[in-house]
Amino acid sequence: MPDLFVYGSGLAAALVLGICGWGASVIARDVSIVDALWSLFFLLMGLVYMLLIPETGPRALLVFVLLTLWAVRLSLHISRRNQGQGEDRRYRAIRADNDPGFWWKSLYLVFGLQAILAWVISLPLLGAMALPAPLGWLDALALALWCLGFAFEALADRQLAVFKAAPENAGQVMDRGLWRYSRHPNYFGEACIWWAFYLFALAAGAWWALIAPLLMTILLLRVSGVALLERDIGERRPGYRDYVARTNAFIPGPPRRAPAGGGDGR
Repeated sequence: MPDLFVYGSGLAAALVLGICGWGASVIARDVSIVDALWSLFFLLMGLVYMLLIPETGPRALLVFVLLTLWAVRLSLHISRRNQGQGEDRRYRAIRADNDPGFWWKSLYLVFGLQAILAWVISLPLLGAMALPAPLGWLDALALALWCLGFAFEALADRQLAVFKAAPENAGQVMDRGLWRYSRHPNYFGEACIWWAFYLFALAAGAWWALIAPLLMTILLLRVSGVALLERDIGERRPGYRDYVARTNAFIPGPPRRAPAGGGDGR
């Protein structure tokens, strides 16, 4: 089971980062800052675990390197994507529902909540780093799955960014590249990454970290990912319904036949 002092120290670090992000969001009046902090919560906790665990092995170093690559890329991507866009409509809705006083309520509604979620999901990182069992075939499988997930997420993000930057694509549905096979290939890649981290933990004997990839998958599918993004997009952009009819929501697969329809401007 996890070392409670080390694990608790990870929570403390995440909460400190959350408070700092909250302070910046109050000044900017934009809590979208938390999106760029999401992956950095994990990077900070991973660093704390590496520093506090008395004995680590090659698996710990490998996991920390992979964690760093994922966290830095995702944070930079989200920062560039959100630059100059103002507060995301999701957070504007939360702000409207919680005014007056949202400036201080956001400390626990947004930043504190995400810090705690990240802390729970960080269990595989702790398990993989704290138990220095020898590397084996399960680690090789985990590395292959991580590479698949990272490639999916990074390529999907890049394809969508290039698509949205082209003026001629205004009002068109993004159904090219990886988006032809999944409506959310970036989220599929994210899920693969966290199941890979769990496999690293499992290889070290930390079977108890299973709650983390399960929770991340639920968040991606039912809470802040697919379900949230698609809640009203069919009403706002009718052409998206055709895209839904012919394209898997999450796990990539061959497109299905669907009636011809207009673009939705994802």
